[in-house]
Amino acid sequence: MGLLGIAVALAVLMWLAFRGWSVLLVAPLAALLAAAMAGEPLLAHWTQTFMGSTSRFVAKWFPLFLLGGVFGKLMDDSGSISSIARYLTERLGAERAMLSVVLASAVVTYGGVSVFVAFFVLVPMAEQMFRTADIPRRLMPATICLGAFTFTMSALPGSPSVNNAIPMPYFGTTPFAAPGLGCIASLVTMAFGMWWLGRAQKAARLAGEGYGGAPAGVPVIDELIREHATTAGEFDPAEILHGRRSNENPPAGVAVLPLVGVIAMNFLLSLVVLPRMDFAFLGRDAWGGTTIEAVAGVWSVSVALAVGSLIVVGFNFRRLPSLRESLDAGANSSVLPVLTVGSVVGFGAVVAALPAFAAIRDAVLSIQGGPLISLTVAMNTLAGLTGSASGGMTIALDALGDTYLRLAAEHGIDPALMHRVATISAGTLDALPHNGTVLTVLQVCGLSHRESYRDMVMTVVVSTIIASAVVIVLGSVFGSF
Repeated sequence: MGLLGIAVALAVLMWLAFRGWSVLLVAPLAALLAAAMAGEPLLAHWTQTFMGSTSRFVAKWFPLFLLGGVFGKLMDDSGSISSIARYLTERLGAERAMLSVVLASAVVTYGGVSVFVAFFVLVPMAEQMFRTADIPRRLMPATICLGAFTFTMSALPGSPSVNNAIPMPYFGTTPFAAPGLGCIASLVTMAFGMWWLGRAQKAARLAGEGYGGAPAGVPVIDELIREHATTAGEFDPAEILHGRRSNENPPAGVAVLPLVGVIAMNFLLSLVVLPRMDFAFLGRDAWGGTTIEAVAGVWSVSVALAVGSLIVVGFNFRRLPSLRESLDAGANSSVLPVLTVGSVVGFGAVVAALPAFAAIRDAVLSIQGGPLISLTVAMNTLAGLTGSASGGMTIALDALGDTYLRLAAEHGIDPALMHRVATISAGTLDALPHNGTVLTVLQVCGLSHRESYRDMVMTVVVSTIIASAVVIVLGSVFGSF
């Protein structure tokens, strides 16, 4: 009955989230349903297990959500995202429209801008490029997503994304874990994705298919988009409408400076500054009895995003017509997403506390092929079921992180390799049809699953699965590098 309750609760969570119900309501209800079918105490699981796990997630990751939201909003309102996108498209030209869109998406998201901020700038740009090059509109979501939430989210070393940060406290790693393998995975993902897009464009041209249909027009941010986006990301799209955008875009060189600043500061803090400092005091009860390995990653990314925000303001002060409104909108954009993802994590904590979960845990750990394979399966499964890479990864590592760290030591596996495998694996099946990012980009583009999802599967899911397999093989043979 316990396993059936978990399955039913997951189905309820997935279906209602897909229908646009607030996860703030659905997650605790689904968790209590699983607990009830297992004969467990309901109120205790709600206030102690569910809320305890949710509050721990918020306490640990809210600084990244907050500063990421502020940075993304400042980049948007200053016109920096538009400037970077326009520069790349002008240099590459209409004949390389898809490459232009992929690179523009990759540059801004790798630099720390939320995909949900980038979408509302990149979609109108992509429409113009695709119309000029007469490329089918239906390929826009696959093109944008290849650059926006595949390798920049999980593979490229130093990415300030929440997904790249989550494994750090569990494995004692940095955002630059396994940099060589991360770069290889990024190249594999992009190469396969671009090959597929080129193949699809050629097939469309041979079939006489052009841009087709009317443009989506100005994206409308409704409650359905908002609920979907906050389940999967770290920015509340409703705040896109708040603040005031600049009427003048900065030069491309100025626009890219904050992104460079984020990556550079992240690198310096992670690998140069913090490792050379004495943080023995963190072991005291007053500081939670923690270690620098458990918090260094969060500190380095948080400071990097704060520095990036200061650079935006410093170089674009006159281009920010209402700095206070932009800061307020960026800060407010982080609240609903962190609580929503935290609620998904709370649901996972209740499931993990049920007696029946022991059978699931044992089944995952007994998968043939070693810890890397079982870790990959766990990440794929939970990210796919929850429709959230960050939520699924946190659930898996909360339940099995210590076990995988022990297995890594027993099998001589570098924790940095475990980190990179975890992030890439969580970014594969999370892009199933019910994923909030998938639903959002389709709605913003004015397209349907029937029109665009097949190509999204190839550029987002299949490409990252191939990259994940390459990393596992290379990591098993050569170790982490």
